[in-house]
Amino acid sequence: MGRLKLFYIAAILTIITVHAQSQTRKLTISYEFSDKTFNVALDSSILVPQPDSLSTEYIGSCYEKLVTEAAIAPIIDTLLNYKEANQLNDWLYYQLVRRTAQAISPKQNSYERYTFYKWFLMVKSGFDARLTISDKRLVFFVYNNENISDIPSINIGGRKYMCLNYHDYSNTDFTRVSSDYMIGLPTAKGAFSYKVTCMPNFKPSAYTDKRLSFQYGQKSYHFDIKVNQELEAIFKNYPGVDFEYYFNIPLTKETYSSLIPMLKSNVKGMSQKKGVDYLMKFTRHALLYEDDTRQFGKEKRLSPEQTLFSSASDCDDRVALFFYLVKEIYDLPMIAMLYPTHITMAVQFDKPQGQPVIYKDKLYTVCEPTPQRKELKLGKLAAKYRNTPFQVVYAYEPSNKKAGAM
Repeated sequence: MGRLKLFYIAAILTIITVHAQSQTRKLTISYEFSDKTFNVALDSSILVPQPDSLSTEYIGSCYEKLVTEAAIAPIIDTLLNYKEANQLNDWLYYQLVRRTAQAISPKQNSYERYTFYKWFLMVKSGFDARLTISDKRLVFFVYNNENISDIPSINIGGRKYMCLNYHDYSNTDFTRVSSDYMIGLPTAKGAFSYKVTCMPNFKPSAYTDKRLSFQYGQKSYHFDIKVNQELEAIFKNYPGVDFEYYFNIPLTKETYSSLIPMLKSNVKGMSQKKGVDYLMKFTRHALLYEDDTRQFGKEKRLSPEQTLFSSASDCDDRVALFFYLVKEIYDLPMIAMLYPTHITMAVQFDKPQGQPVIYKDKLYTVCEPTPQRKELKLGKLAAKYRNTPFQVVYAYEPSNKKAGAM
């Protein structure tokens, strides 16, 4: 790799000539996000030109045009105020930024200009985001210090930057993307996080009904739950995160209210073990099974709510849903056990059932939420995994005790 040339906008602007502003006209952009319709007044002064050719000079001139325009500040203030008021985590905030950039400059009209607006809004929101030009393509990175898999990253000065627009370049060899000529903003130093701990409210129109059914003992149970179709777009390009992260992505309010109280009512009066067994059988049999490679063409971890609205799911997804249900209803200690081709769960009871799993001197009971060739009772592990080593990839301790990925 050649000598690193990290260009900050301040340096680029020294070679740009300032032109007089032309007459502007008032505009309004309108778009929806979660339960809010954004109507943002702006004027044409914030519209940057489409590039004749992609260059650092073009990006610098666009930045200069926007940074000197008072009309851009209200847009950024609106985004940040909404982020704070609704406790949006960074990933959800980025989805809001994407919607805003699309409203200002549609992706289909100019991908480069759309990407520039995303970058500008992110750096002006405080994130250490970078642009680089590689093979005549504008590549967008953001600083991140988490354990993220399955998306490209690049190292700059000992800091790891994840590619935010990798999905737009399916045929790009990202190992060849150089950190030379990176464009950043010196005052934007914040790290971007993929952790999602809070979901915003959504309009009732975002939800559809889905019926789930399964049999427990001699009784059939039916659930008419609300599922949010907007989550499919929000998490479409969500990467492979730590098990702790995707296990703990909460349900949206409507989905939670349509499912959790009913489950609590159904297990009321049951012993703790029988109630967990009920939740295990619900997760195992109320949902259709399909391997990720068949359904998505690749490995994809679904959050608990994604698992509920998806047409089918595999073991990773069911473990996440089962964990969430047990946590919400019983809040018991749990461990996730990762095998070479499978993942399952074990729960700590006062007394274990079946052959216990020993982890850090504590006894856990295997709870298999994924259908197996043979129907498994609480405390039973499929025969093909009994002598196979596993790794505990997440251990949860309730009551505000420390929980962490191993």
